[in-house]
Amino acid sequence: TMTIHSEEHIVDVHIRSGVYSSDTIFDYTHGYIATRLFSRNACFIMKIKKELIPELREIGRLAFERQTMKDVYSPNNVWALFQAGSSSLGHFKDWILYGKHIENLCTGLPLYQ
Repeated sequence: TMTIHSEEHIVDVHIRSGVYSSDTIFDYTHGYIATRLFSRNACFIMKIKKELIPELREIGRLAFERQTMKDVYSPNNVWALFQAGSSSLGHFKDWILYGKHIENLCTGLPLYQ
């Protein structure tokens, strides 16, 4: 499921698929995406690159297209490959940088950037 909070410039994406379940937050105000993978008990954070990640209003349009026309091809599919590396627990300065929505998603989990 996807929830778009236009006034807060936030998109919540919840995927419920057993071992592949995850929650993702696109925080356009702070410029970061965070994905919490439940199977790994970890949070992955990446900077939003405007040339690769659709804008907030574009995500809504793409989601609507996808829901109403299941076989529509879009060149704007977003895929990310995460590679294991060093992690840290979030500190106060991280949460200022990433914002409260990502803090709520990732507090207490190892953070991978």
